[in-house]
Amino acid sequence: MELQVGVKVFLQNSEEKYLILERNLDKYTDIQKRSAWDIPGGRIEIGLPLMDNLKREVSEETGMQISEPSRLIAAQDILRSDKHVVRLTYVAHAEGQPELSEEHVAFKWVSLNELKTLENLDNFAKEVLELI
Repeated sequence: MELQVGVKVFLQNSEEKYLILERNLDKYTDIQKRSAWDIPGGRIEIGLPLMDNLKREVSEETGMQISEPSRLIAAQDILRSDKHVVRLTYVAHAEGQPELSEEHVAFKWVSLNELKTLENLDNFAKEVLELI
């Protein structure tokens, strides 16, 4: 079994809304439509500190810069038959509008209440909403 570490972030803007990204389902064929919306983040590069990895992922996926300090809210185990992913989820602030990579096809800024009722949000993001 392979061990991986991932970092994710609930990015909040000055209007107290959170950024969600719609995954490109052509690129992520293993993702089902019911979890098409997610928050920015991805796997870490070994040897790079967690915050540097988080900043890199946000920049790659959105073109945005996160502001310090970021707050760690959760650590989750994602167990698959071939790998164990430890997912660390943060909350941070960002300004501006995203410029999406090929990994995503759309974005929205939503309130915390909208996040809580969004039906096709990634299950692991849903699990930690109460910790924001």
